[in-house]
Amino acid sequence: MAEVPTPSPSLAMHGQAKYAAGFTHFDYVNPDAPKTGTLKMGVTGTFDSLNPFILRGQPALGLMPGYLSLVYEPLMARSWDEPFTLYGLIAESVEVAPDRAWITFNLNPSAHWSDDQPITADDVLFSYQTLRDKGRPNHRSYYKKVALAEKITDHRIKFSFRKNADGGIDREMPLIMALMPIVPKHDWAPTDKEARDFSQTSLRFPIGSGPYKVAQLDPGRSVTYARDPNYWGANVPAQKGMYNFDTIRIDYYRDDGIALQAFKAGQFDLRREGNSNLWATAYDFPAVHDGRVKLETFTHHRTEPASGFVFNTRRDLFKDKALRDALQYSFDFAWVNRNLFHGQYHRTTSFFPNSELAAPALPETRELEILQRYKDQLPPEIFTTPVTPPVSDGSEENLRDNLLKASEMLRNAGYTLRDNQLYAPSSTQPVGFEILLSDPAEEKVALTWIRALKRLGIDAHVHTVDSAQYQARMASFNFDVTINKWINSLSPGNEQMMFWSSVAADQPGSRNYPGIKDKVVDALAASIPAATSRDDLVATVHALDRVLMWGHYTVPLYYLGSDNIAYWQTHVQHPVTMPLYGTVLESWSATPQ
Repeated sequence: MAEVPTPSPSLAMHGQAKYAAGFTHFDYVNPDAPKTGTLKMGVTGTFDSLNPFILRGQPALGLMPGYLSLVYEPLMARSWDEPFTLYGLIAESVEVAPDRAWITFNLNPSAHWSDDQPITADDVLFSYQTLRDKGRPNHRSYYKKVALAEKITDHRIKFSFRKNADGGIDREMPLIMALMPIVPKHDWAPTDKEARDFSQTSLRFPIGSGPYKVAQLDPGRSVTYARDPNYWGANVPAQKGMYNFDTIRIDYYRDDGIALQAFKAGQFDLRREGNSNLWATAYDFPAVHDGRVKLETFTHHRTEPASGFVFNTRRDLFKDKALRDALQYSFDFAWVNRNLFHGQYHRTTSFFPNSELAAPALPETRELEILQRYKDQLPPEIFTTPVTPPVSDGSEENLRDNLLKASEMLRNAGYTLRDNQLYAPSSTQPVGFEILLSDPAEEKVALTWIRALKRLGIDAHVHTVDSAQYQARMASFNFDVTINKWINSLSPGNEQMMFWSSVAADQPGSRNYPGIKDKVVDALAASIPAATSRDDLVATVHALDRVLMWGHYTVPLYYLGSDNIAYWQTHVQHPVTMPLYGTVLESWSATPQ
């Protein structure tokens, strides 16, 4: 007789949850933080919708589960102190099949919407069906892996999953379903009136289950959230010490320079500075000197975004791996870091930088076993030679040596230099390409690279466009080279297929920007969600990382490895302990007056 799973208040991707049943709060919060005050935030951009679940429109910050999740909630809450572990929220416990073929959610009977209507299995079923059919592409892709959704009672619902092509089960699916945002059926599809169109943008104030409600709205300019005094989950352990402000106001600025000046003038309380040059030069003002504004660098251990100059291998020019390989020697990271970024960055040497997921210099033990399966499809050098980018020290001598190495590699691949212009084999047109950008701040980096490329006889030029045009061109893969990045968690899973698979290469709007079509990459990316232990996951990611780096699909750039935050400590404060993933703004609180 099959063993019946025991209800559990937590769900870990691998191994055991850090926090045992009965825990009272996460370690990285202050459970006694004052519940008062206002947090004023400033962001650049605009918004035109309060519907965060569709591609259409630009939703206001603060709605969607994830970063600054204030209004809508998922079934379970994520701990930011573990690679991928969830704890009870709307679902107070779960039952999971040993092979993860199904999961049953037991809803908290106290959970209710901001209009006091109870959250039921009907809401969960409606959310699943609606997001599967009308939600964002990631929702549609994931939720189609559900074979059957069954309402058992008003507070129990079960999801059973389809088998993969190899007959196995995607082991990440129970956690993906647990992170599904839940929306109220009675608000979107009331029984007494016509259902609202979920696929359309809307500025109607939403009904959610989270700790805040939308209180004021100035479309495109600001949104203000007020704490719900009747929030049902205030004492749930995963929420204790979180969401401490009475009011959160988010102001939108068209220009980051204006936003910075507004912060200095005290118009908002906290600024996460992503520009290292500004961090080094722009925060010399009286409030810093007299201690009202504090500058802090919070080191973290999450995977940093993997950024680089991305080659579009759909273009004939960049189908040639020899060219992509040679161009690795043309970027002088050390010079850029010292002269443009005050030496604050680290060189990106992995698609999972700043984490244990980055492949070591050479494959070892379990990773080596995995790569051996594909030995006939891989270059032999991948087993003996590190695939880290060439070393640079910022000197002219070092750059010259690297460019000489690149020239030698190009000659050996059949490229010729005539009248200071490089020609590909059997081509009458000199080698040249466009570098597509959307951020003018990236132009200095691109121009530095262009100067080195010119010494190789390559004519490259920058074309900076507005964000809308950039997104349209990226969605249709209409570019030669661009600067872009991939954001990974410490527990990568299904998204790796969207990033790297052959199917994604032909899917408009996917994040397989280089157009990678490689059977080994497909197999490794597909096997990541199937890993049954943390050790297996890490080894498989190492193998994928190594194969991707060996393909030279990008010229890797840099990462920071920390969060630089300036804040008015007269107004806001943070807990003493920082979690694995870094700063969690939801755990901040007002400074006692």
